[in-house]
Amino acid sequence: MNPYTSLRAPRALKHVCARHFRTGLTTKYTRLAIGSRGLPNAVRPLTLNRQPVSIRRYSSIPPEKETTSAQEKRIPSDTISESETKTSPTPSTETSATDEKKSPSAGPVNETSSTDANGNTLADGDGTSFIDGKENATAITNEASTTDSETADRKTNAEFDSIPKNAARRFVSVRLGPLGSNVARYGEFGPFFLRDNCQCPLCLHPETKQRSVDTFSIHPAVNAKDIIYGPKVVELLFSDGHKGLYPYSWLNSHVNLTTERKTFSAPFKFRAFSSYNPDQDSYPEVEYSEVMSDDAALLAWLDEIYNWGFCFVKGVPVDPESTKALLERIAFIRHTHYGGFWDFTSDLTFKDTAYTTEFLGAHTDNTYFTDPARLQLFHLLSHTDGHGGASLLVDGFKAASIMRQENPKHCGVLAATKQPYHSSGNEDVCIQPAEQAPVFKIHPELSRLYQVRWNNYDRAAKRNWGLKEQNRWYNAARHFNNIIQRPGVEIWTQLQPGTALIFDNWRMLHGRSEFTGKRRMCGGYINNDDFISRYRLLKYGREKVIENLGNLAIFTGNPNFLL
Repeated sequence: MNPYTSLRAPRALKHVCARHFRTGLTTKYTRLAIGSRGLPNAVRPLTLNRQPVSIRRYSSIPPEKETTSAQEKRIPSDTISESETKTSPTPSTETSATDEKKSPSAGPVNETSSTDANGNTLADGDGTSFIDGKENATAITNEASTTDSETADRKTNAEFDSIPKNAARRFVSVRLGPLGSNVARYGEFGPFFLRDNCQCPLCLHPETKQRSVDTFSIHPAVNAKDIIYGPKVVELLFSDGHKGLYPYSWLNSHVNLTTERKTFSAPFKFRAFSSYNPDQDSYPEVEYSEVMSDDAALLAWLDEIYNWGFCFVKGVPVDPESTKALLERIAFIRHTHYGGFWDFTSDLTFKDTAYTTEFLGAHTDNTYFTDPARLQLFHLLSHTDGHGGASLLVDGFKAASIMRQENPKHCGVLAATKQPYHSSGNEDVCIQPAEQAPVFKIHPELSRLYQVRWNNYDRAAKRNWGLKEQNRWYNAARHFNNIIQRPGVEIWTQLQPGTALIFDNWRMLHGRSEFTGKRRMCGGYINNDDFISRYRLLKYGREKVIENLGNLAIFTGNPNFLL
């Protein structure tokens, strides 16, 4: 997904990304307060003039009124839509597996939970709950709570904590066919998994087919309260008030399995890298004229990209031809379903959540490709009649290092559990990688982290995993999501015409604040192999690279250590 291509005007309400408009769920959303100069108050412009730090990240959406009686409950429509529901004077309902008395058809729930020294039930998976980078043995309740030690980047316990043990042991039993049909069997589902993968048009964008729900603002202890069976769709009423819709075909293909896969247990290492601190006085940067005329300057540029994860190029002529030439100084520009070199304004040529003017959280691009692009470059050519659109960078290696210090088990889970991704917005496109991939990709011989894949928008609903494995992954992912939203790892800048930004898409997460007006942006991708080939040859020379083909031995100056 390419957030800097997000230039189109807001659409009609029924088509607007559901991060803004949801029904039946009180959540908090990341947004930046826009100052009078058109910059988010915490954004650092490229002139390095500092702005007062005053970030308004989250706003609440009023909850939808919950159904209170059987007469008010409705049977879902045959097709998933925001309107046109079918009603019945006597709808069929079934209570989900909760702490209350279960209906016989729902099946029993065996909760053999463990407790801590104080008698509190602990989260399944690692025995701890996570609050602001610290392990906390106290499990949370079904109501959002706060502590006295809140910090500037703190949201609520509900958004940071692990799934409580009583919730982790609970599943939802759902009939896999309409009442009265020949399909009488039931399937078991994790309640958080169902809430995260709701198929209603508010949670799954009807045009882009991307996830619109903010996974990590869902309460970890969310549960299904009631089940209503329609002719083609099952409706679940969740404890947070949301009404989820699930076609029977979807439920049949996503039933929990009891088999459990092992987590990544061996500790992985990090290659040497420099991590930028948002309080530093200058960014890694080079001059366009030098890079274009001198191979030594080109090598220095690639060094900056590899070591820091990103670099600014100053003095770029404000035209697409010069920007394209800058990219081609490294290697061939990669062609994707977005095309080759981009030069775009506000339209909806590609149906992707990124093609809006809204806030986009930190993510990596191309998670749905077998081989995601390695480098990504953006150059803002113009921004008229508006403000905003600040650029966000987050160092994924730094975030992974912080996670390893705070909870190594979570690192192992994100390195072992593979997730599916997709790009299916346009009618002629449905891209999936050849194999599913973990968030942290570890080199099998060197045991080093070399790639981070993180994109909640493009993550598909995973199949064939059990409740315990689900809870472990969601707990670890919630921890990582917390880390990448901390002020100490967020790098905010305001791009200006004449300055290009290039970054390592295998390491750096990127995003963008919402904006108004019309922007023209250009840029493109470069493959990993083309980038590394160019970098190794410039740094070590062709003879040394050829001598070390296939050599993974650890010694100083081995070109193959540039991963």
